[in-house]
Amino acid sequence: MALLSLDSLASYWSTSVVEANILVFFDLVGALLLGLLVGYERTYHGRAAGMRTYGLVCLASAALTSIVGHPELWFGGLSQMVAYPDVTRVIQGIVTGIGFLCAGVIIKEGFSISGLTTAASIWAASAIGILVGIGFYFAAITLSVISASVMMWISKLEAWLPSRLAIAVALTFRHGFEPSEQLVSDAIRGYGYKIAAGTLVISNSDAGQVWQFAAFAVRNDTSYSIPIISRELSKISGVEKFQLSFARN
Repeated sequence: MALLSLDSLASYWSTSVVEANILVFFDLVGALLLGLLVGYERTYHGRAAGMRTYGLVCLASAALTSIVGHPELWFGGLSQMVAYPDVTRVIQGIVTGIGFLCAGVIIKEGFSISGLTTAASIWAASAIGILVGIGFYFAAITLSVISASVMMWISKLEAWLPSRLAIAVALTFRHGFEPSEQLVSDAIRGYGYKIAAGTLVISNSDAGQVWQFAAFAVRNDTSYSIPIISRELSKISGVEKFQLSFARN
């Protein structure tokens, strides 16, 4: 059968191939829901890798794993008639290479990490390309639509669901002042936040001691916003200056 004949092109949409694509579709939906469930726990605690990141990674993983179960249908079923190299090795090489590319778009600055969703979307895009390459067109279209929907709409879902905000705080105390952890902890708790365990970093500067830490909201209360906290931080005993921002770690 000629590679560009009508019969060859139609084989990519044969009944068996379409049925396999539908099975992959259900795998993708199930993986998305489970990925979002796991990611919500991270979103709730103010982590950088949230629902979108977990959902996209779970989607791509399910897509790549599902297609491995239908090797007889790759390339429209032509793989049974033509000797092809081991495609799984090609897939492995692509996923590994894309992983290095994804690492390049992740940026960490202090307690904030950005680029995780972008990295996950690049990885998902590689899975889409693989699906197209082996002829699972319907599954590739499905993965594209779901991935785009996750990036556009899941952020709205994250904002709607209950979560605990996290902030990054840097306090510079006046020279010679000896602050106590209890003093700072009580002051932060008064604004509705609690210092995250293991995040406190203390350093010395010419101006005085600098305390850096991340704190998370003890309740979902929008009245304790960054502008309100910023007006109150300078009232902490011994504070000379401060820096405040959202933290996603």
